[in-house]
Amino acid sequence: MLDNIRLSTDETAVVILDQTKLPGKVEYLRLMTAAQMRHAIMTLQVRGAPAIGIFAAYALYVLAKSIPEDADFRGTLKELKNYLSSTRPTAVNLNYALERMMDAAKNNGGGKERKKILTALGEECRRIQYEDAAVCRSISEYALSLLKDGWGILTYCNAGPIATSRYGTALGGIILGFERGYKFNVYCCETRPLMQGSRLTAFELTEEGVNTTLICDNMASRVMSEGKIQACFVGCDRVAANGDTANKIGTSMVAVLAKHYKIPFYVFCPTSTLDMKCKSGRDIVIETRSEEEVHTGFFKERIAPEDVKIYNPAFDVTPANLITAIVTERGICKAPYEDSLRMINRKKE
Repeated sequence: MLDNIRLSTDETAVVILDQTKLPGKVEYLRLMTAAQMRHAIMTLQVRGAPAIGIFAAYALYVLAKSIPEDADFRGTLKELKNYLSSTRPTAVNLNYALERMMDAAKNNGGGKERKKILTALGEECRRIQYEDAAVCRSISEYALSLLKDGWGILTYCNAGPIATSRYGTALGGIILGFERGYKFNVYCCETRPLMQGSRLTAFELTEEGVNTTLICDNMASRVMSEGKIQACFVGCDRVAANGDTANKIGTSMVAVLAKHYKIPFYVFCPTSTLDMKCKSGRDIVIETRSEEEVHTGFFKERIAPEDVKIYNPAFDVTPANLITAIVTERGICKAPYEDSLRMINRKKE
């Protein structure tokens, strides 16, 4: 598995795997400034809800170390946190990690003891990544309990190791099962317009040795109708209190198809992705991204007329009634989600 996020040895930069270059090139970036870090999140050089949170925590630590001695340390730290948190409104892990970092600062001097605060921030950002690795392993064990040897599994977008810190969420059970001798047949939807399925999921699974087939998004119904799929595995960026989930655009389409063909549809996420203050999917802010991703994106030339209108929402909401279960590191939640998610959230607290 690739080392996707880490501090530089001298702790003056965050080093990330540039996901926009995969699968053709494995390239690492050394990011030192707030502008570089914001750009990395906005352009999806780092992506995946847990990975964004881990990266943001490391980024805030590196930036905190660069705050001048004569500056308002606490005020500047808050400005930097707000600057980073405004990049991706749908993914809850981003703000979750940044709030943890701010709490670490507050609990260690409130901005008055610079050295003590920096030590606390350094410890907290490492703790966030360490915890995510443990969370992914636990999710993977629960995921494997839902699978049978020889099953066909359909995936959408990317929720593997490079989107997290280890194993992944939606891919975790597949990779862990493969390590233990299970033989799965995985069908990866390419995931337009940014092709996370073809560029990232297919790359990760084939690197692991998992039997993997890439399909266009509009082929999902066909492979389901042919009996090739026994389960659908997806990640998510936010879970509302009623069980509605926000994930990469097109996920709800897969859920509708799975319901029609009576195929279980599972959502995998850490409990940090739960947003119990968000009542339903209607309250989730959906990020709208640039037109260029649709009309050109990873193509060499523009594939649409110059004057055509383009709508590019980055996420959609899958209603709770289409979800068979939501799998977290603390257990498997089923309907009614208002109750099961509340119980899981209490375990977290």
